[in-house]
Amino acid sequence: MSGSDLPKGVTRIKEPARSAVGDNAPVEAAVRAILADIRARGDAAVRDFSERFDNSRLDVFEVSTADREAAVAGLDPQTRKDTEFAISNVRAFAEAQLATIGALPDFTPRPGVHMGHRVIPIRRVGCYVPGGRYPLLSAPIMTIVPAKVAGVDEVIACLPPNAHPAMIAGCHLSGADRIFRIGGAQAIGAMAFGTETVPAVDKIVGPGNAFVNEAKRQVFGPVGIDQLAGPSEIYILADHTGDAEMIATDLLAQAEHDVRTRVGLITTDAELARSVSAEVDRQLASLSTAQTAGAAWRDYGEVAVCADEAAMIAYSDLIAAEHLQVHTEDAHGLAKKLRNYGSLFIGELASVVYSDKCSGTNHTLPTMAAGRYTGGLWVGAYVKVATHQWLEPEGVFTVAPPATRQSASEGLEGHRRAAQLRLDRLQSGR
Repeated sequence: MSGSDLPKGVTRIKEPARSAVGDNAPVEAAVRAILADIRARGDAAVRDFSERFDNSRLDVFEVSTADREAAVAGLDPQTRKDTEFAISNVRAFAEAQLATIGALPDFTPRPGVHMGHRVIPIRRVGCYVPGGRYPLLSAPIMTIVPAKVAGVDEVIACLPPNAHPAMIAGCHLSGADRIFRIGGAQAIGAMAFGTETVPAVDKIVGPGNAFVNEAKRQVFGPVGIDQLAGPSEIYILADHTGDAEMIATDLLAQAEHDVRTRVGLITTDAELARSVSAEVDRQLASLSTAQTAGAAWRDYGEVAVCADEAAMIAYSDLIAAEHLQVHTEDAHGLAKKLRNYGSLFIGELASVVYSDKCSGTNHTLPTMAAGRYTGGLWVGAYVKVATHQWLEPEGVFTVAPPATRQSASEGLEGHRRAAQLRLDRLQSGR
């Protein structure tokens, strides 16, 4: 984003050194070849790619019941309690969300014209569970638990062969019906097309690296996807009441995810902007993940000073950050004025970290400004709202004449005949 693209009243005192959008052509070509091979050779191709990319040669991809139970037994007691705590919170929030999606059995806009909709769970969903540099224990919870709450018949989980055993335990405790040790673009291909051992799914959800993301993009159509996710993002809105130490801590907490994480402060207080920048540098000196977090801050970090609250809101809505924290004097008041974000964290006590791990809202969220048109993964992503209608004779007398005339004016004779036929028969008593 160039300076000329900034809303009026916004000045960036630290700009990202790199663009978050890179050349995707090499990834696109590699993924296309992987998917074509999996479609042609099934398990054999998956096995070859697993050996090539994950240094893993497996005769059997599916995690057995015994291995699932062993993974759960291998959790230390506190980790299991914390995992079940997170599952409970995510489940409770998903159940509350599902309760807001009601069936509409019979709506009558005109006498004799009946319509409505059903809320139908998707039959089979594939959840991609990333391995990453760390065992992200919350990852399977966020994708699998809402699917089970929604009533999905079968939840398939795929995770890299070298994923930490705790990740298998997380998939099991979250309710996955089947778990496969397959990672990367080959997992997306296996779930999209089906193989000899992996069933084809109807929708694929879950974050992953650039190859996973590109694979989801390429299979989309016959198979649904949740979203295309880029590098993680956090922006914080703050005024003169902002706490530099807390803001810097939260920025670095997200920055340690990946060297391409986008982190930013948008503030109306120039002194706070300078203090946060200095505090980030101070904390990096003692942060064990500074190699990653420091690179993210250096290359993708941003600090913007705004003339007033209106400019701060305008710039925040333009960015549409994945995670958006509000550290202002009237945080709830400002939150009501914001439109574009993945998930909102109101007040300095609400940290992204809590949502990332266990508080209950989903951490699978839109990035790269997709928050301008969509929200994050939620229980509603696992159901279809499908409409229906039926007519009584009175309804045909109401809708057939305008439908007939409109069809005729459009030159669609087949439509006109279909609309008129029922009317003619009813009028003739047939």
